[in-house]
Amino acid sequence: MRERLAELDRIISSTLDDRELTYQREDVGQYFVTLPGSKKLQTNCWLVLGAHALLVEAFVCRRPDQAHQDVYQFLLRRNAKLYGVHYTLDAAGDIYLVGRVGLHAVTPDELDRLLGQVLDAADNDFNTLLEIGFADAIRREWDWRVSRGEPLHNLRAFQHLITE
Repeated sequence: MRERLAELDRIISSTLDDRELTYQREDVGQYFVTLPGSKKLQTNCWLVLGAHALLVEAFVCRRPDQAHQDVYQFLLRRNAKLYGVHYTLDAAGDIYLVGRVGLHAVTPDELDRLLGQVLDAADNDFNTLLEIGFADAIRREWDWRVSRGEPLHNLRAFQHLITE
């Protein structure tokens, strides 16, 4: 078993290196990976080899301030379209993507698919989650910046919330 975990550890590190991803190897079979995005600038993801499976866990968004039911409904519907991971909440209500893959499936192609799905979901769903769960905070931030002449460039994606 120890030899198999060492082999899987090598597969993970070489795959991350080949994809030129930034990561820290915390211990054998434990990787903290930073996935670059565009809407969500980066998604931090753990890859942890266990005795029977590889755990994938990525923080997506903190607990929504409002419209909890709408956010959770969005997440549940989105889960039906995800590959290898699903949305879940921690005890504080923060939103994560998690998944487990059998050790037999830990290959460079499968890791690429899983990490690609994590990045795609976290990055493409991020603004929607903010719009649903933080609309009032976005409006307050917009108003504050306008009142002080601060730049709005990173809020432009939410301009439609202001003009509604």
